[in-house]
This record gives sequence, structure tokens and C-alpha cells, in this order.
Amino acid sequence: MGQETVIGEVVGVTAGHLRLAVDIAATSSLKDNPDVVIASAGMLGSLIKVESGGRWVVATLRGITWQDNVAIAEVDLVGEAGMTGDRSITGFGRGVGTYPRAGSLAYPMTSAESARVFSGEDRPHIQIGVVYPTTSVRAAIYFDTFLSKNFAIVGSTGTGKSTSTALILHRIIEKAPEGHVVMIDPHGEYAKAFEDTGMVFNVDNLELPYWLLNLEEHCEVLLTSEGAARDMDRDILARCLQMARAKSVYAQGLAAVTTDTPIPYLLSVLVDTLQSEMGKMAENQNATNYMRIRGKLDQVMRDPRQQFMFDRKFAHDSMAEFMARMLRLPVDGRPISVIDLSGVPTSIVSAVVSVLSRIVFDFAVWSRGERKRPVVLICEEAHRYIPNRTISRTSPVRDVLERIAKEGRKYGVSLGLVTQRPSDLAEGALSQCGTIISLRLNNERDQDFVKAALPEGGRSLLEAIPALRNRECIISGEGVPAPIRVQLDELEAAKRPMSDDPVFSELWVKTGDDSDMLNRVIARWRANAR
Repeated sequence: MGQETVIGEVVGVTAGHLRLAVDIAATSSLKDNPDVVIASAGMLGSLIKVESGGRWVVATLRGITWQDNVAIAEVDLVGEAGMTGDRSITGFGRGVGTYPRAGSLAYPMTSAESARVFSGEDRPHIQIGVVYPTTSVRAAIYFDTFLSKNFAIVGSTGTGKSTSTALILHRIIEKAPEGHVVMIDPHGEYAKAFEDTGMVFNVDNLELPYWLLNLEEHCEVLLTSEGAARDMDRDILARCLQMARAKSVYAQGLAAVTTDTPIPYLLSVLVDTLQSEMGKMAENQNATNYMRIRGKLDQVMRDPRQQFMFDRKFAHDSMAEFMARMLRLPVDGRPISVIDLSGVPTSIVSAVVSVLSRIVFDFAVWSRGERKRPVVLICEEAHRYIPNRTISRTSPVRDVLERIAKEGRKYGVSLGLVTQRPSDLAEGALSQCGTIISLRLNNERDQDFVKAALPEGGRSLLEAIPALRNRECIISGEGVPAPIRVQLDELEAAKRPMSDDPVFSELWVKTGDDSDMLNRVIARWRANAR
């Protein structure tokens, strides 16, 4: 049997690595054995097991070099397992407690043993592809630890990042049809992918009441000044906003009303309050701050593109209905909410993402003691909303997403970050992710950033990131049994997001319908209608 064939001997041991003197003849003899995942020269990522104190230490091959006519293999330790009577693997676990000694023998892993390690049969899981370099061992992600401890999916443009995200989400909601997933979709890619299993919200049906915004989000929308002037404008807006909320009929019976209390107020009352407070100023005081806020508020109220949020009809209390729609309570066969932001004006996108993310978190905080309904919040293009501080000043959306990353697990809110530029993410954002799925990254700075966020056992696999093929990824962290390289399953065309690259070689050799197409586009453009 394959496991009886010695393929190498330990000649060096460090905390996380072994050096093996490889028997090339022995590995070559196993080359055509379909039951063995061999550790032969050039087969990087191959799985081996090393006998140590009556147990097996499992490792992956990092590379092989020739030294004094001997093939020396560098292998990374990933975990250890028990040894059955027939010397096969059982009960695999992360970490190594008993290190092999020099002279310990190494054996190849069979496909059946590899499946016991990577297919996740001992815990709730989803399977998303095939473990490299095997052709049949299924790659599993542990359902609970993947979702409960945050995760990140990173990869350069064109590597299949959006399709991989859709694949994983489809597998999740197949496993949990009563789940609660909220996806922030800045480009409108995922509506097609989840048209049968999700609810899609855009500027036509989002109906996000303006009064759900807290003070900082009001400032994001209504304040245009900087520096000391912004601080003064903020103080004025805070005072007037608190007064407008306090005058609401929904404030009756509440012990206290603050600038952040999520109760409806009338926009006209806020306008009148600004005007009234400005009228109380002494003659020698400057009313510029009040006029600036009042002017911006008038502009927002007249802008048809912002009516999905600042429409006067939202002055009634619709909080329960809005939360039920966003969080899928009840699910009604559609466990995912896709928030299409492609039609939202750029100037208020951050505020919209902020309020949506915050109400997910606030709902979880205030529902403690009730039956838990964990929520997974997915942020596509995460570097836009949670950038590092060298790129953007402090913003409400970054603050709330950082808080979810750090504290969400305690309340049943998990964060999924999807980005093509991990190096632009806020400091520590990736380090808060228990599982990282990395597709090919072409930028060396991004590669280094991801490597720094991974545990030691997975870093050697990341050396292969620049050479990964499309739909191939490295998965490391608590959501997988051990760091693995995976060829992801192909997703059915009907379930893929609309993120395909244009085929120039076909589209630039056809003509016709240009005039009619232009008229249709301009009509939609002017009507702000998708």
C-alpha cells in the first residue's frame, strides 16, 4: 500500500517546518498510483505524513532543492492526527504537540486520508472545490467558524473574485435556507446571481428613511465644510436635529431623545428649527453656518436621485417593516438581501453604507436576550468603505465596519470583506478575519499585506499566489481544517454575477443599432431610471 512506502527521512526540525531527505526513486514509483497524493519533485502543495511518537504529523511540501546529490524537501507542519491499527490517519487537528525527530520517516498521504483531513466530514461544512494537487479530494469550509469569525475574499480584477463570492454564498444559503445575509453591492453585479434566492434593493425600492441616520451620518450628507468650520456646523446640526426629533409625535413617552434616537421627524421641522435658531443670533454674529446647512438640506430634499432616502413620505414610523425587509425576517425563501448601490449618488454612498451596516449591528445589540438570528454582512469593494487612514479621513462607515469587525461576533454579526486591493484596507481589518480566501494577486504590496495577516502555517502557500489560475485560491484560517490550495467549482451560468469582461475581439467587429441604443441610454440617463 502507498502508506507503507517510505519517501523520505527527517534531517532537520524547526518550530513550524521540517527538512526531509527525499527518496526520489520511491516517489517516482508512486507517480501512477491514483490512490496516493505523492510528494514528488515539483508537486508543490503535496501532502505527506511523518511518524512521531505513535501519531502522525501532517505537512505540506513547500519546495525541493538539490544539495550534494540529495533531494532536500522543505515542508510546513499543518497539524497532527492519531494512528489506527492499519497505520492510517484518524482524528486530525490543527497544531503540533509532538515534533518528529531527526531520522523520523515520511510517507505519502492516500486520497482517502486526505479526504479525512480536508473534506470536513466531522463538522457542519460546505464544499466548494477540489484540493490541489489532488483530482478528487473535496475542499471543505467549516460552516460555523467561517461565518462566526469574519472572513475576507481577495483577488485582483479578473481572477474570478465575484464569481467565487457568489459560489460560496450559494453554498451557504443551500446549507442554511433560513439564513440572514446582507450584501452591499456597489456595482449591481449580484442581482442576477440571486434573483431566485434573494431580495434585490436599489434606488427604486430601497425606501431608506432619512431619520434612521444618526448624527454622524447626517453630517456626512449635509455638511460640506472642513476644519474649524465643520466643527461649528456639526454643533449647529446636532442641536437642531435633537430639537427636531424631540418635537416628533413619536418622542412622546420616551425618557430622553438624542440626536441618534431612531424616531421619525419631519424635514420641515428641521428646516424651521434651523431658521429659528438662526433668528436668535445677535446682529454681530455670522449666519453663514446656518445658511450653508439650510442650503444643503434644501438641495438634498429637491434632488430626485436622493428621494429613496429623503422623501417626505418617510415621515411615518416604518422601522419594523424596513428592518424586516433588510434582514429577511421572516426569510420567505429569500435568505439574502442584495443592496444595489449603483444608482446611488456618489456623494451619499458612504452614508448609505454606514446606516445599513450600523442598523444591522444595532439590531443585534438591542436584540440580546431574544432568540439569536445571526446576520452576515458582506461588503464588496471593501477598501472603498473601510480604507486605511492614510487614504481617507475618519468616516462613519469606516468606524461602524471596524466596530463590527472587532465586536460583531459577540452579538451575532459577522463581516465578509471582498476586495481587489487588500493593502488599501484599514489597519488590522484583515487581521480581524478568521478565514482568508486569496485568489491571484498581481500587486506585490497586496501579496505582502495578505501574507502578514495569515497564520504562519499558511504563508508558504501564499508564495504561489502570483501563479494561481483563475478560480484557484489559497484558503487559510479557522474556517478550514488546514491551509489549502483549492480549484473552485464552476458555478452555473444562471447563478453568476454580471462581472464578465467585455469580449473586444467580438464586440469591435460588429455594428448596427447605435442610434437607437444611444437614444435608449440617454432616456434612462435623464430619467435616472435603470
